[in-house]
Amino acid sequence: MSHTTTLDLARLGEVRTDWTVDEVRALFALPFSDLLFHAQRVHRTYFDPNRVQISTLLSIKTGACPEDCAYCSQSIRFQTGVKAEPLMSVEEVIEKAKAAKAKGATRFCMGAAYRSPKPKQLAQIIEMIKAVRALGMETCATLGMLTPEQARALKEAGLDYYNHNLDTSESHYAKVITTRTYQDRLATLEAVRAAGINVCCGGILGLGEGEIDRVQFLHTLATLPEHPQSVPINLLVQVPGTPLYGAPKVEPLELVRVIAVARLLMPRSYVRLSAGRTEMSDETQALCFLAGANSIFYGEKLLTTGNPDEDADRKLFARLGIEPEDACARAAGAPQPCEDAATVS
Repeated sequence: MSHTTTLDLARLGEVRTDWTVDEVRALFALPFSDLLFHAQRVHRTYFDPNRVQISTLLSIKTGACPEDCAYCSQSIRFQTGVKAEPLMSVEEVIEKAKAAKAKGATRFCMGAAYRSPKPKQLAQIIEMIKAVRALGMETCATLGMLTPEQARALKEAGLDYYNHNLDTSESHYAKVITTRTYQDRLATLEAVRAAGINVCCGGILGLGEGEIDRVQFLHTLATLPEHPQSVPINLLVQVPGTPLYGAPKVEPLELVRVIAVARLLMPRSYVRLSAGRTEMSDETQALCFLAGANSIFYGEKLLTTGNPDEDADRKLFARLGIEPEDACARAAGAPQPCEDAATVS
């Protein structure tokens, strides 16, 4: 059976969680122009194609993470030159959030390099969440694995979104991370969903995966009980000292293809062009927006890796006729967007 016979193009745009692996394969196999045509058509059904949601990400606790994620500069297992820093104070976080809001960010994301937060750490982060919400910004966090009780506590504090990336396919996962399992990740996502917090979940391209891994990874996301409200797609930022330093780089058109397939599989989700934008040309980013990406991180840094500065993003937006999405003016019929962290989750 050819892939073209497994795909009903008339159904593209439906919000469904019963996608088959063959259907996802068939989307990847579409001619590039056809894929972008369908992705753009579906994107316009749910979103304003000329508005992009802006988030700012702050590392509130940096380095000394016990996990062995092979891409991460913050793992204590690798010599990457990242200095370990303790959890920031609530006052420091408020100042950073105010500055981000002044530059146009509508959502403030807080990332901490934990395997899982301890009670004292969680209590301090809860105060941060309350303070950022009081500024009128959406809040998001990525703190590692959560228990159902921790997720409920974050919900009660007013957390809007929680990021926990799957990173890659289940079959490729053990080649990247050994200190936690794919099921551990899925259990945290379930705890977050059950608590009523919006889910932000995506992955990283460039981890040595093949096309079938990208197919399976997106299939897993698209067949969760509910689609993540935000799907960050990261390009690996290669950090000297990490096992994946020197891995083959992803071709720009392959990134665009992944963005387009994600848009078709999860039509109402925000698809975020996340880490790795410093290595993307303006033309690549423009194609990603055309393919359905409608969220970015704004600011010079994502956790410990570089990001285009705000001035560069403003100039690109002006050239493309794109405007930042107003937190109070969502696209008709679209859900409120979500948060995410870059390549740490």
